[in-house]
Amino acid sequence: MRILKNTLIFVLGLFLGFFSYQYLQRKHASQNPTKEKFNRLLDYVDQYYVSEVNTDSIVDATINSILTKLDPHSVYIAPENAQFIAERMKGNFVGIGVNFMINKDTIVVIRTIPNGPSDQAGMFAGDRILMADKDTLYGDKLKQIKSVTTYLKGPLGSEVDLEIYRPQEGIKHIEVSRGVVPLKSVEVGVMINDTLGYIKIDRFAKTTYKEFKKALISLKKSGVSSLIVDLRDNSGGYISPAIDIADEFLEEDKLILFTKDREAKIDRSFATDSGMFEKGSVYVLIDENSASASEILAGALQDNDKGTIIGRRSFGKGLVQQEMELGDGSKVRLTVSKYYTPTGRSIQRPYDKGTEAYYNEYVERYESGELTDASKMKINDSLVFETPKGKKVYGGGGIIPDVYVSKDITNDMEILNFADYAGVIVQFVFIELDSNRGFYRNKATEGIDSIEVSEDLIKAFKKYAAGKGLVLKKGDIDATIKIYIQSEMARQLNYNDSSFQLKFQTDPMIQKVLTLEE
Repeated sequence: MRILKNTLIFVLGLFLGFFSYQYLQRKHASQNPTKEKFNRLLDYVDQYYVSEVNTDSIVDATINSILTKLDPHSVYIAPENAQFIAERMKGNFVGIGVNFMINKDTIVVIRTIPNGPSDQAGMFAGDRILMADKDTLYGDKLKQIKSVTTYLKGPLGSEVDLEIYRPQEGIKHIEVSRGVVPLKSVEVGVMINDTLGYIKIDRFAKTTYKEFKKALISLKKSGVSSLIVDLRDNSGGYISPAIDIADEFLEEDKLILFTKDREAKIDRSFATDSGMFEKGSVYVLIDENSASASEILAGALQDNDKGTIIGRRSFGKGLVQQEMELGDGSKVRLTVSKYYTPTGRSIQRPYDKGTEAYYNEYVERYESGELTDASKMKINDSLVFETPKGKKVYGGGGIIPDVYVSKDITNDMEILNFADYAGVIVQFVFIELDSNRGFYRNKATEGIDSIEVSEDLIKAFKKYAAGKGLVLKKGDIDATIKIYIQSEMARQLNYNDSSFQLKFQTDPMIQKVLTLEE
């Protein structure tokens, strides 16, 4: 489970740069004996092999094999995945604006995006989508559908007639005009107390810097003087937003990072004079899943003696990719340079043992005890660097935090966190809210704290989780379960700030910052 989570999160974060397919065509236009040999082989297989063969699949497999031998971060993106990835990195898509899940054989709306197309059209959380125009989207028909979003997305301004079932009201028809739906990369910007603010960055997309600046301006109006930037589970993305965000904290002419390509050409990025938070205290939260652009931001602040890095050793990715089109809708992200933090360190960890071993390094961290004991962290003493104020920092394997905070890997906490990641809590809370939506909506307007999570509800969750194979035994986990349920209720009821604020109570890194602020 841990490997799957780490790998899935990481793969979704390898989004850096663009390149021109036409340029590649000109540069590599045939006359290449190796390329001609490969094309001739494909022709032979296509024309003469004893059985009919899908040569496209052979090409895809060959591309993947080639890239795997280069490095773990040069990756092939098949045409069917390219649009999804592009939308995440663009920061928006055209659709109807709902979060949904499949419950048995039905699409159920978890929540509508505030002020989005469905919200404006009068859809509510709990609605069941039965049909889109003339297409049936429930029962056996739903099982035959590869992607539900195909029926919900469409051209900007186009209309879709949705037949929905709303409990207590029955069948309804709602016309929704498809619109631009934001895919936020900055999940929240909220005050923790009168002076301490918090911004959570999920990934570095095209819109991230704009979202971050908007959140920071709002927090400054609220009186923020100390700020937490949460980069946990952030596997990276575009470099430029990370540079722009670092600029908000660093004084003019401070080096943010430099890159070096195959020709040893060096490209340096410096801070400007426009930083909004050069004087405030900064805390950057990282963990073993913080990678790439996250490490650029954390490294830039650490090497310039700005702020405090809190958490556990980051992933360790110091390679830069560019996106190159292959002409059929597929793309490749190819490593074209290495980046270095301001002190000159590369935080890329070794990958000479192959891609599988590289990604399985998370298991090694777990088994070595590094996730729970700071003394077990791998530090390469031969790659030691020094910041302007004399602090030692290390290269060769991620960002080492200034303040270590261990991971809670007790059995019940691991199970609860997996239940959260796998959507078990989402499903349970949906069912509970769906049982009396009027009551919960009214309660939420009084404040999320007014929604009681009783012992009976906690017991019901444990039973529900056990039915999914996730057995929670100890009674001392109940207080945390209560907060997780209440937080998810707040999220599904569209009280996003409250959802995060509730989780702060059980977050050891947030609690560590609060002690440092005293």
